[in-house]
Amino acid sequence: MKTLTVKIKYFFLLCLVTVGIASVVWNCTSASAETAAIPDEIDYNFHIRPILSDRCFKCHGPDANTREANLRLDTPEGAFAALKDNPKAHAIVAGNPDMSAVFLRITSKDSTQLMPPVESNLKLTQHEIDLIEKWIKQGAKYKAHWAFIEPKKTNVPKADEDWVVNEIDNFVYDKMREKGLKPNEEAEKEQLLKRVSLDLTGLPPTVEMQERFLKDTSPDAYEKIVDELLKNKHYGEKMATYWLDVARYADSHGYQDDGLRTMWPWRDWVIHAYNENYPYSKFLSWQLAGDLLPNPDGSGKPSKEMLLATGFNRNHKITQEGGVIDEEYRVEYVTDRTNTFGKSFLSLTFECAKCHDHKYDPISQKDYYSTFAFFNQVPEKGLFGTIDASYADPPNMAITDADVKSLLKFINKKDTAKVMVMVMKDTTKVRTTYVLNRGNYDAHGDSVTFGLPKSILSYDTTRYGRGRLGLVKWLLDAKNPLTSRVYVNRIWAQFFGRGIVKTLGDFGMQGELPSHPQLLDWLAVDFREKGWNIRRLVKQIVMSATYRQSSTITDKHLKTDPDNIFLARASRIRLLAENVRDYVLSSSGIMNDEIGGPSIKPYQPKGLWEVATSGRGSLSRYVQDHESDLYRRGMYVFIKRTVPPPTMLIFDASNRDQCEVQRVRTNTPLQALVMMNDPQMIEGSRVLAENLTLEKGSIDEKLEKAFRMVLCRKPKEKEMEVIRQYFAHESGLLKKDPKRAEKLLNIGEYKHEPIKDKASAAALMQTIQLLYNMEEAIMRV
Repeated sequence: MKTLTVKIKYFFLLCLVTVGIASVVWNCTSASAETAAIPDEIDYNFHIRPILSDRCFKCHGPDANTREANLRLDTPEGAFAALKDNPKAHAIVAGNPDMSAVFLRITSKDSTQLMPPVESNLKLTQHEIDLIEKWIKQGAKYKAHWAFIEPKKTNVPKADEDWVVNEIDNFVYDKMREKGLKPNEEAEKEQLLKRVSLDLTGLPPTVEMQERFLKDTSPDAYEKIVDELLKNKHYGEKMATYWLDVARYADSHGYQDDGLRTMWPWRDWVIHAYNENYPYSKFLSWQLAGDLLPNPDGSGKPSKEMLLATGFNRNHKITQEGGVIDEEYRVEYVTDRTNTFGKSFLSLTFECAKCHDHKYDPISQKDYYSTFAFFNQVPEKGLFGTIDASYADPPNMAITDADVKSLLKFINKKDTAKVMVMVMKDTTKVRTTYVLNRGNYDAHGDSVTFGLPKSILSYDTTRYGRGRLGLVKWLLDAKNPLTSRVYVNRIWAQFFGRGIVKTLGDFGMQGELPSHPQLLDWLAVDFREKGWNIRRLVKQIVMSATYRQSSTITDKHLKTDPDNIFLARASRIRLLAENVRDYVLSSSGIMNDEIGGPSIKPYQPKGLWEVATSGRGSLSRYVQDHESDLYRRGMYVFIKRTVPPPTMLIFDASNRDQCEVQRVRTNTPLQALVMMNDPQMIEGSRVLAENLTLEKGSIDEKLEKAFRMVLCRKPKEKEMEVIRQYFAHESGLLKKDPKRAEKLLNIGEYKHEPIKDKASAAALMQTIQLLYNMEEAIMRV
């Protein structure tokens, strides 16, 4: 009892200490916010708009239906106009805070007058109030939202010439200097090789590549490796993985029945497009309007490849359940295409304007349905047929053996039957599009025609034309402020773990501000001027000194920039879910490296599909694949929308239900359990152990080779001692328990090698499993 009392006392003491520390941290944070320096020049976009958007625009913003007191603060016309209730007063009087109703209300001591209202649970800090006051004193100058201003190249800032490699470094160095930071030293060669290999191909470097790079002391050794990796056939696979999320690619239709679809030839095309380095302008054009474009060969009619590319807009969910209302689901498909267009190419939350004007961004409901009109011309039905009636609802195209032998050689077609793929097509007569009141499919309001938000770039039908081809021309217009910015930012995030704009899917008012605005604009303009060359952009990034830095974290980094926003070091990033699987398959030597083809079904816990099925169709039961198909890359794992691959989900993969431009990152115990217990992970350890056991050489040589294959670097002596001792310990236990050794070596379907010393092989397998479970193994550092 006395012991229990002591424990309780200690527990309460711990709670008090924790609360005390939290209080100190909160107070320090609050004090920091309160005492932050006010800049000399207040910029509306970077200092004022974020405050107004977060605290004011919900009631005084773009949405007329929810606007209070007829006051609009997102435009200068609204802010400077006389107040409705008091024509002699104005919300903002440029140069005079004391005459500005907005300033008087945010500083009011009367809770009934205070803005934001007390009941909103929103509050301005003193720092924010001071910013608004100084902005008004300086003339209350409004600007268009930064993302809607055409990007311009600024002068490249000066930097340490001994450090910079290209213009990226000049901009990054300038920001570091502003924040009192200095760049890290360049990463060690082994670390850098692993990083760039994983980033460009999603695969670890082989021991042979490691040796070759370490021995190459020429000044361009790193560039030679980069060029080699960019030409590697797996480069296209790595780049395509991100685009599959954007395009919501899956192998089933979705909804309750969730029947089979055959869209994998479109995935093969995406890999091909990246490997062939199609310019982004072509990549974008073919996917949005390939069916409307003339064939480059001069024939006029689009090629089958161009038609196939339009599958991008047919990757959405499709119902196969009898009894649904046809028009309701047809509208749902068009809605998905509209939302996907907004997020994938413009990084704007168009979906927020479906039922009413956007609360924060200048996108009206009429703008939404004018954009909707581009995708509302497809001759499709909401319900074409019930389960398995069609693997590709019309409009569709057939891919035959003859096509694969002549025009579509990149498609990995494995049987003689033709493959049907959903593609885009427009009706011969323009379908009238209506604003749908409250977003209801049958609540027709005013009719609208093709158009886009004027706040981005006015859509002139005489200049661009009507339909999706005009949409492409609008996107690629040199004055469009978003197209190149959005894609450059997304590519940047692939290599640094964070975009220059952190919110990859939201360049609107509620999105984050760019950390390096001049760099983003410089890269966006440069990307467009250099022919939308994706591979050139990628090389530009990985060749930079910024990318090559060590990921070592110092106390200065933690204090000044814990999130590494200003890039004074390399970021540590866990591999994508697909690449975790790839890493084990590749490093253990069991990966089937063929490109493209139908999706495969690897090991999976029994019963998952069966408990979440309607009981109808070919996907009601999970039938595992065997032989070489079991060892294909993660991007080829079959994605059933209602039951996505469990291992992938645990490592934060998209369920492909809708367009996703940014995966969440979690760290959970389940991830460790996958690495320790997933059959594919254990099988990789087993096969590598068997192969090493059969090789000539000492156990130390085998342990060192395993270390290099798994962790991509030479072990230190202390590390060798640890794994040597672990191997010896496991070997001793397994010699005493031969049945356990036998059981371990029976895991997986991959060919089992005849091993005499099974205890030693099983111990080596356990040691390799230990290496795979090190944090370093699946981290890109």
